[in-house]
Amino acid sequence: MATPTITRPRLTINGRGVDGAGTLPVIDPSTGESFIEVPAASAAQLDEAVAAANAAFPSWRDTPLQRRQDAVRDIAEVIRANIDELANLVTLEQGKPLGNARGEIGASLRQVDFFGQSTLEPEIIKDDETGRVEVRRVPIGVVGGITVWNYPILAAMFKIVPALVAGNVVIIKPSPYTPVATLRLGELLQEVLPPGVVQVVSGTDELGPALTGHPGVHKISFTGSVPTGKHVMASSAGTLKRVTLELGGNDAGIVLDDADPAVVGKDLFWAAFSNSGQVCAALKRLYVPESKFDAICDALAAEAATVVVGPGLQEGVNAGPVQNKPQLDRVRELTDDAIAQGGDAFFRGEVPDGPGYWFPTTLIRGVAEGTRLVDEEPFGPVVPILTYRDLDDAVARANNTDYGLGASVWSPDLDRAAAVAERLDAGSVWVNQHPVVTATVPFGGAKQSGIGVEGSIHGLHAYTNIKVLSIRR
Repeated sequence: MATPTITRPRLTINGRGVDGAGTLPVIDPSTGESFIEVPAASAAQLDEAVAAANAAFPSWRDTPLQRRQDAVRDIAEVIRANIDELANLVTLEQGKPLGNARGEIGASLRQVDFFGQSTLEPEIIKDDETGRVEVRRVPIGVVGGITVWNYPILAAMFKIVPALVAGNVVIIKPSPYTPVATLRLGELLQEVLPPGVVQVVSGTDELGPALTGHPGVHKISFTGSVPTGKHVMASSAGTLKRVTLELGGNDAGIVLDDADPAVVGKDLFWAAFSNSGQVCAALKRLYVPESKFDAICDALAAEAATVVVGPGLQEGVNAGPVQNKPQLDRVRELTDDAIAQGGDAFFRGEVPDGPGYWFPTTLIRGVAEGTRLVDEEPFGPVVPILTYRDLDDAVARANNTDYGLGASVWSPDLDRAAAVAERLDAGSVWVNQHPVVTATVPFGGAKQSGIGVEGSIHGLHAYTNIKVLSIRR
């Protein structure tokens, strides 16, 4: 398996590629070793990027909507022309199979399909002989986008596209675990955008608070963990920045007693184990009626046996490593604790020998609430299967959490499933699927799983301020 030759990307500041004040090693999770060093921006370089963004904003704001949408379509063409390079970089730094990396990048382009046709027409509140009142949506200014390591390009595009269409300019700070593809994206986008409209700066953990607290940044859009989201919100409060926080989840799935394990088993499995379980809205707790428990466990184990874990550039692999060492340690810790508490790891898959952040595909039964694996978000390739006798009890247990990102209900009786779904406390509740996140549908969390939404016209509005024009006749 040959590793592609790559060129070290640079920071993008004011339309130019620049080196950082220092460097940041990036680990290939399939080897546990650094495969490249990327530039780490200094506080002074961040100041330079913010100044360039504020200088670029008035012209971009005044660019007609259609021309801004033409620009994001140009972005899509640049990405399509370089998808092989970007996908290779995502696989090297994130670990996912190459086909999945290409799928991530393809999914990011659906942002362009939707927001490239969206409108921001004024809402007419009043129009009579006494006057006219309009509600207009106007851009906020400089948006700081902080992205996460599980879907680096998708997370960046979820922020860049609607922010630009709304008339804002953007500074992206990628996760220090996965900055490479995003830095390269920043370089490529300078081919089709004016200087300062999209900039990408990578750095250590200290760069994030510098961005969120910067007085020249007017909105933060953050994707990541709940604890970090709280720090982002606190840091943003000093200048009352607008914030969108898309945070973690501990999503429950409830299988109803009329579901056929042979029908739902495969979808249930991949709802939990897509991207090696490293999905914010993945199914992370599965509630199964006692009468179907053995059959559901068998169906899940049968699908788990088809998983081939290995390096993402290796042919035939359909699951990669855990992305980073701290996350691997957490998954191990929660799994070991569950087993120590009496949990039965009734399926554990195979992983490659040797270095790398490998964790076997793991199914655990015999656990309940009060076990950390059930109560916390593992964010890795392990899922607990719990039983229930009474559906009301299952709903109450599913809702008994500080998280509220997603949930699902599984049944051939769609009316019955929808009635259960209405009782679940989450930002998104799916029936016979989990999760489904698209550009056309709002996605965000309840409780401590976030503030605001991404996607849809609601997500576009999140990159605007309301401005009321009131005319007296």
